[in-house]
Amino acid sequence: MQIEPIGIFHGDAVYKYDAPRQGRLFAGHPGRIELAPGRNFETALRDLEGFERIWVIFQFHENEGWRPTTRPPVPAPGRERVGTFASRSPYRPNPIGLSCVRLLKVDGLTLYVDESDLLDGSPILDIKPYVPLADAFPEAKAGWVDEQSAESWTLEMTESFAEQCRWLAENSPFDLESFVRVQLVRGPFDVTRKRISLNEEDCSGVLAYRTFRISFRYDTQGKCIFLDRIYSGYSKLELDDFNDIYADKAVHRAFLARFDVS
Repeated sequence: MQIEPIGIFHGDAVYKYDAPRQGRLFAGHPGRIELAPGRNFETALRDLEGFERIWVIFQFHENEGWRPTTRPPVPAPGRERVGTFASRSPYRPNPIGLSCVRLLKVDGLTLYVDESDLLDGSPILDIKPYVPLADAFPEAKAGWVDEQSAESWTLEMTESFAEQCRWLAENSPFDLESFVRVQLVRGPFDVTRKRISLNEEDCSGVLAYRTFRISFRYDTQGKCIFLDRIYSGYSKLELDDFNDIYADKAVHRAFLARFDVS
């Protein structure tokens, strides 16, 4: 069987930890699908506008190998791991993903979407319209997923954190507010999947976003996370070094010049 990608997805989620699990449920990202030219896809896209949602079949291009079991983002009681075929794990025998995204508009060979959980550069294999009459079964049983806790945490941010987020959104490609919602809305304790370090003595923690760090506090009784501030993950010595592997040191220098943080 030979499968050739029909296009590429472009979005802000570059690394695996950037992508939400299930776009609609975990604050999915906006993005765009650019289809390949010269293959008459303009005609294939005819009549797609008018559908609010589409199915996107894509390749998990950053994954190697597969695993027979996986740990869900929100494990059900007594089920720390479940079988891969009973999960949405990206580590599959054939690295094929399926995502139901919201279609914003079609412009030539470009589809603008939202609530996606794809990584930037994901090869697109096919697109199909979402048809509620055929695709939605709200009363269907969902196995171990029905046993999950519906518990979610609220997020509150200080004025300084909100100001730092706005500055980064305006002066860099980094959307930290969306990232923290993806990572923390189900709580800060699943450190196996998140770049988090916790200090349980004072109920505080640090969440890493690429080369930035996010300081927060949490209230287990109120199920609330307080986002305090953002600071650079680089030391002064590292910022003075000419070597710039991630090509982001200029953003950090400007950030530090704007905000008195360390």
